[in-house]
Amino acid sequence: MRIPRILLFAGASTVVGACTVGPDYRGPPNAAPTAEQAKAFHRAPVAPVENAPPNAAPWWEALNDPELNKLVRNALAGSPNIKAAEARLREARAGTNQQRAAELPSISGNALYLHTNAPSLGSLFGSGSGASGSSSLNLYSAGFDATWELDIFGGTRRAIEAASAKAEASEADLEDMRVSLAAEVAKAYIGLRDEQLRLDLARQSAALEQQMLTLTEQRRASGAASDADVERLRTQVESTRQTATPLEAQIDASLDQLAVLTGEEPGTLDAELAASALLPDVPAQVAVGDPASLLRRRPDIRKAERNLAANNAQIGQQVANYFPKVNLLGDVGWGSTDLGHLFDGSNFTPVVAPVLQWNILDFGRTAAKVDQAEAGRDEAADNYRTAVLSALQDAEDSLSRYGRQRDSVTNLERIKASAERSLALTQQRYDRGTASLIDVLDAERTRLSAEQDLISGRGEMVTDFVALQKSLGLGWAAADPSDKNHS
Repeated sequence: MRIPRILLFAGASTVVGACTVGPDYRGPPNAAPTAEQAKAFHRAPVAPVENAPPNAAPWWEALNDPELNKLVRNALAGSPNIKAAEARLREARAGTNQQRAAELPSISGNALYLHTNAPSLGSLFGSGSGASGSSSLNLYSAGFDATWELDIFGGTRRAIEAASAKAEASEADLEDMRVSLAAEVAKAYIGLRDEQLRLDLARQSAALEQQMLTLTEQRRASGAASDADVERLRTQVESTRQTATPLEAQIDASLDQLAVLTGEEPGTLDAELAASALLPDVPAQVAVGDPASLLRRRPDIRKAERNLAANNAQIGQQVANYFPKVNLLGDVGWGSTDLGHLFDGSNFTPVVAPVLQWNILDFGRTAAKVDQAEAGRDEAADNYRTAVLSALQDAEDSLSRYGRQRDSVTNLERIKASAERSLALTQQRYDRGTASLIDVLDAERTRLSAEQDLISGRGEMVTDFVALQKSLGLGWAAADPSDKNHS
């Protein structure tokens, strides 16, 4: 029994003093040194924003729309895409646990019972000695087998490191999907409300133009209007009615999109969202933080960084194949032809054997795999740089669009106010008898057109606000710590 103890002590000493081959991970490259030092975004002056750090979630509550809050909440809970990402995360964490298990010995038990009837020698050769017939033999065996690969050069540790980084990349991917889903729901909802309001205004415009057409037909009958005036207004009425048809189709598509985003069948939300409602109001100020905090917060950047760490660890995993592998094989068993004496000390058979494996002639294949792993690491580093630069571009462009659209909405509000004043003046002239009813209806149509442009502008502004939140990497909630496998 001293031999297994000596080998166990020697193996443990070897593991304690083991090295880990391959490059250690030093962190991602500095893909945007200027942005890392910047105190504010380059496009921040064009938008009403502040450098205060934003909350990761839930930004949509700043729009103060209970229906939107409900839709986003249902989508994050019921979307099949989110559930699929959660399943991938569980799969990745299970893969990490599987790699960790490779550090431990593999132990199996076995038991054997063998019964045979062996013919006697006389019966086998047909001798006349009278020795004939057969004899019965029973064999009993029980024991345990164990194998343990000593991770002398750190190949297994590098595999665990790579699997852990991949699991963290899957977690970041899940968070990125939550960011995208919340933004998609908000955009679809804003689009729906915009389309519903514009449809209402199109119907109001068509009704007014129909009144103008009726009055013009009456004036033609009295000789005060021409056929050309009538046809011009009839064309306008039909054209306005035609604008309602694509809006109705867009509303149906938006309703179906919202249903699917929330994990429901198309048509499920028709009754709930059929009535039109006002567009949400954006907050007066938007917290955006600074570029450095953006790079630390966006899930897609963290995913790219974790993939880089995983690819770096895979280099060491392949380099370890240059070196020999040492396995400890052990077998403890008992064997006897008598079950009652199976576990007697004389029937005990221990076997312990170290096994050395070294594929010396396979260095060419190993070198190719190392080169492949290094190329994968370099690709992951470039993907990380791309993710950083794309994120900065996304944020800067979103800031610019949001700020410019707010200015556009301000201009549209002035245009609408002017149209309302024009309508009021025309109404006063009509009351004094210096303007006709057609003049009043025409001024009302102009006001409705200005209001429709304002609705479209506000819808685009709220959509740009949503895009800004997405570009900042907001909308994800940190995973429950109890749901993680601690590394």
